Amino acid sequence: MPHIKVNEDLPGIRSLMAFSPETAEPMGVLANLLLRTNEGLTMAERELIATHVSHLNDCFYCQHSHGAIVTCYLHDNNELVDEVIRDPEHASLSDKMKALLAVAGSVQKGGKHVTAEQVERAKQSGASDKDIHDAVLIAAAFCMFNRYVDGLASNTPTDMSSYPLRAQQIADNGYGNHIFTNKQPVADEQHG
Repeated sequence: MPHIKVNEDLPGIRSLMAFSPETAEPMGVLANLLLRTNEGLTMAERELIATHVSHLNDCFYCQHSHGAIVTCYLHDNNELVDEVIRDPEHASLSDKMKALLAVAGSVQKGGKHVTAEQVERAKQSGASDKDIHDAVLIAAAFCMFNRYVDGLASNTPTDMSSYPLRAQQIADNGYGNHIFTNKQPVADEQHG
């Protein structure tokens, strides 16, 4: 049960954004800037960092939402996301992504947990300064998003079939006001 009165038909962060459109707008802009570009890191890699940090923060809604978006971008059946959740160091990823996930994991603990050795490992694995910057900022932003969702006990769907449908809307349209003004898609609408 959410801690504040929100539209319980809107899951997760969507209900909170509908509750506070004035803060939703800049948060949507930030999410698009961080996640909806292929400059340096791909959109799938960016979402994978968001998924990893959300998992570390034990934010069920964000982990599964962003994991489903990774799956949309990669056209797979969630295998890579499952690998990263289980053991990012042994997942089917580039050395660069493994190093960036390690950096993101340290950011999740606290910014001062990031070490010069982790950054050097990322650079030696091919990460640019921009890649490292973006990985740190995505991780920091998702600590905020995760705490926002869980701190207000937003409605978290346990029906896993709802996550891929919403993820496709995000993959197609990005983040923004439509995420709380468009109703939750259902499987029947996908075929019509």
